[in-house]
Amino acid sequence: MSDESKLLNFNQKRVSNIEKKRRNFERVFFQNFLGAYATIEQSGVIAPIEILDISKEGLLFKLSSGGRSSNLQVNDEISIRLYFTKDSYIPVILNIVRMNNVNEMGEISQEFGCKFDKSVPTFEALNNFINFIYSFAEHSSFDKGDQKVYFL
Repeated sequence: MSDESKLLNFNQKRVSNIEKKRRNFERVFFQNFLGAYATIEQSGVIAPIEILDISKEGLLFKLSSGGRSSNLQVNDEISIRLYFTKDSYIPVILNIVRMNNVNEMGEISQEFGCKFDKSVPTFEALNNFINFIYSFAEHSSFDKGDQKVYFL
């Protein structure tokens, strides 16, 4: 084994840590702030969804089926609403690229991996939100109960 193969790639480790923080922040954010307010419009019916992951290219969401299967398919174009307040939302157009049936503790649901339609004008607002998530993951710190810094 060469000496170079024993070296740690600090940049790769840093990127991995940031990605881990981003995914953790997304889960907290969507479950506590946005998750209850994301909906999908399907044939005139609005149903709640759970956003599991979001990136600059697309998102992964879960649709609880309540014992029945949705009629969404790969390559379908769908619209979701991302509510940031009780009454205001950003409409997002998605193209389903993959789907997976999930059975968690007897509850049947479906997960959908989707790509954003970036040509829609509302994507600009969503893109800024996604950039915030990435920036937060890179620059945030964990509060370990030590002294607070209020001004830098």
